[in-house]
Amino acid sequence: MPTKITIIIENPADMARFETAYADIAAFARQLPELRRLEEAKVWPKEDGTPTPAHRTLDLYFDSYEAASAAVSTPTAGEFFQRLVGSGAAFTGLFSDIQHS
Repeated sequence: MPTKITIIIENPADMARFETAYADIAAFARQLPELRRLEEAKVWPKEDGTPTPAHRTLDLYFDSYEAASAAVSTPTAGEFFQRLVGSGAAFTGLFSDIQHS
């Protein structure tokens, strides 16, 4: 089953620091084994001026749950997550079964 890992990155306390770190974070994500597609997105600001519910999303696509699970257990994934944690932004990770594309 095709699998997507979605990383929801919350609003960082220091936006400039996070954005500086983000280039390396995305670079390590692109190196994950068996990654088929990567989609980066920045959350639009809200029209009423209230804070966005998150700052960025990062979607990582794999051919199967097994491939996604194996990819996140590699040293490259360790570096990816270490840099993400060190960026100063909290995040949530979701593994999803892609049902339609």
